[in-house]
Amino acid sequence: MTELSAGSPTRGVAIGAGLAPRRSASLWSRIAPGRGVGVITLVILLSFLTIYPLGMLMYGSLHSTPPGMAGEYNLDGYRQLMSREAMGILFATISISLGKTVPSLFLAVLLAWIIARTDTPWRDKLEVLITLPFFIPPILTAMAWAMLGNPQVGLINQVFKWMTGINYSPVNVYSWGGVVWHMIQYSTPFLFLFIVDVFRAMDPALEESSRMCGASRLRTFFNITLLLMLPALTNSFILSFIRGMENFESPLFFGTPAKITVATTEMYNAINHHATPDYQYATAIGFGILVLMFLLVFAQSRILRGRSFVTVTGKGYSPSVMKLGKWRWATFAFCILFFLVTVVLPISQLFIGSFFRFFGFYQWDMLTLEHYRAVFSSSEIWRGITNTMFLGLVGATITMGLGAIVAYISVRTKWRGRRLIDMLAWLPWMMPGMVLGIGFLWAFAMLPGPFPIYGTIWALLLAYLALGTPVATRVMTGAYAQLSFDLEECSRVHGATFFQTLWRILVALAWPSFAVGWVLTFFGIMRELSASVLLYSVGSEVLSVVLMKLWANGLAEQVSVIGLLMMLLVIAFRWVQIRILKRYMTAL
Repeated sequence: MTELSAGSPTRGVAIGAGLAPRRSASLWSRIAPGRGVGVITLVILLSFLTIYPLGMLMYGSLHSTPPGMAGEYNLDGYRQLMSREAMGILFATISISLGKTVPSLFLAVLLAWIIARTDTPWRDKLEVLITLPFFIPPILTAMAWAMLGNPQVGLINQVFKWMTGINYSPVNVYSWGGVVWHMIQYSTPFLFLFIVDVFRAMDPALEESSRMCGASRLRTFFNITLLLMLPALTNSFILSFIRGMENFESPLFFGTPAKITVATTEMYNAINHHATPDYQYATAIGFGILVLMFLLVFAQSRILRGRSFVTVTGKGYSPSVMKLGKWRWATFAFCILFFLVTVVLPISQLFIGSFFRFFGFYQWDMLTLEHYRAVFSSSEIWRGITNTMFLGLVGATITMGLGAIVAYISVRTKWRGRRLIDMLAWLPWMMPGMVLGIGFLWAFAMLPGPFPIYGTIWALLLAYLALGTPVATRVMTGAYAQLSFDLEECSRVHGATFFQTLWRILVALAWPSFAVGWVLTFFGIMRELSASVLLYSVGSEVLSVVLMKLWANGLAEQVSVIGLLMMLLVIAFRWVQIRILKRYMTAL
């Protein structure tokens, strides 16, 4: 028996105890002449993407002046971090992250249970709708909800006043609740992706045994199902908490007007909104958050150590489906309601806002197409689109290639240093985007003269490569784990070279996972703002940065137009991903 790979967005694979494939080093050992150089190069690259910015993060937290300026070493940044104001900001960050993680995890478990373990109608279609918010850049929905929930001219409040005649605004997104509400909308589908396949892969015999012993369905769910899912739930909780700590869009758009400051906005303000950028304080905050993340991971390992969570056995089975009767339409309606609130409502606001002369004034005589003309004639917007597409296409391809190499060494070889490579590849997952951005800012600024990366588009590419490698590695690790080593041995016996075997066997069989990972990485690059806003310069703006600048300049109507264009791109790539997944699952 084997344990389920908890927290994986890809489907786990069950391997019976007697059928576990032996790890073969034959192909790896036959490329010995170039193996050493290749491995050293890989370690250097991963260290540059992880250890180097981490080291520069510590250096920056101790250096009194911005990068490139003479200064002294002291602990002033940490003294500021220990002040009452900074502690209040850290407390607000933790409380907001917890405030969104707990309900998000509850909703994700409920939605995953509905999709995987009930007879709710059209579950395959509902699964696509539920996961769609994950692929929409948060900056788009943040801007849409800023227009929907504005207490003065928000569309929701205007409709409420028109319907009731009461001069009262029931929705105000510029509040603590508004920050949490927006974060829940894309945190829930993120957690859903991790949890739904855990429900599918769980052997129903474990729950049936509990029922036969007299336990109720509710007691079985809490005492058996949830406990067996503890690794997936704790992984999901920690990952969601980290994403909450690193979130930038929600606190920026909804927290700043309400004077709510979190760690990411404090770092951003310290660098961009002070007369003299306070890099030392911003870097100290980033290093403090990083330490907190590692403490969380350590705590999780202590909680799970020594426990067994076997949920997939070598016996054949099919997941049990609960018959809900008439209640299946209630669960169906709940899933549709989630989709309407998280996708249809904000996208409808972008659509409406793009056709009116001024946001908040929705009269017939205000209809116009001038915002579309302004967007299509703006060189800055087209430069942002071009840069985003270049970084997305090139970055996703390089990232998946790197993830495939790391996964191959981790899964298909016996090399003793494979644990080190795997750890280096996973390290950025524990580093919030804003923290990694500050680390790279110091790292690129301190590079010697022959390497002018700072202020170029390549700085963004390297940051995206670091942020995307953990996802790419996880996807390809799952793909390689499904392939028997006998396939490679058979190819070698018939005279194929290493590269022929690699291309015709491994790549040919794993390409659907590669394609799915590529789409996920591409969307990750499109969504990224926290690192981008620190590393971009004039000429290297990406679309998320352009959107933020337009919003800051009061051009919400042009933001709506760009948001609709990005949505078309999201739908197109999501359709491609679904097609690939369907072909892959059909082939299995």
